[in-house]
Amino acid sequence: MINAAKLSVREYQKIVETGLFADRRIELIDGNLVEVSPETPYHANSNNKLYKYFLTLFNNLADVRSAHPVSLLNSEPQPDLVLAKLPDILYDKKHPEPEDIYLLIEISYSTLSYDLNEKKQVYAKSNIQEYWIIDLENHRLIIFKDPQKEDYQNKLELNDGFVSCIALPDILIEVNKLIH
Repeated sequence: MINAAKLSVREYQKIVETGLFADRRIELIDGNLVEVSPETPYHANSNNKLYKYFLTLFNNLADVRSAHPVSLLNSEPQPDLVLAKLPDILYDKKHPEPEDIYLLIEISYSTLSYDLNEKKQVYAKSNIQEYWIIDLENHRLIIFKDPQKEDYQNKLELNDGFVSCIALPDILIEVNKLIH
């Protein structure tokens, strides 16, 4: 068995800059290259609706980013949605890093196990303060807070009502707009 060397975020970024992965959807997860599944129309449209909804809620309060990379500890995933600190000029020369990220969201339709395990561990290890999974198949929002080492200490599941994120608690988010 051959053990492949794990890549650093910087090494991965250098490879991306060469255009080697231009025709493939690749993420760096815990030092490993992972091919991202193609999006179903349902997932893509859910992501588009989420992006537009969050733009209306967080305009001038956060940089709303859809399906763009974030640079974490040994990982550079492309979460479905990120709320990051303003001004957006911060990201002209770098992707948002943990200290820039208010909220990170993954939309799960066929990737729930991956989002609940590998992705959750990566986000907790990187000290992402709040991670949400929109579980489209089971029509629920799963919220993780309080990262400690490779896991989150608090988990909450919602099917309706309103919720807010830690960083911007005055903005109420309608759960039904996320899960349907």
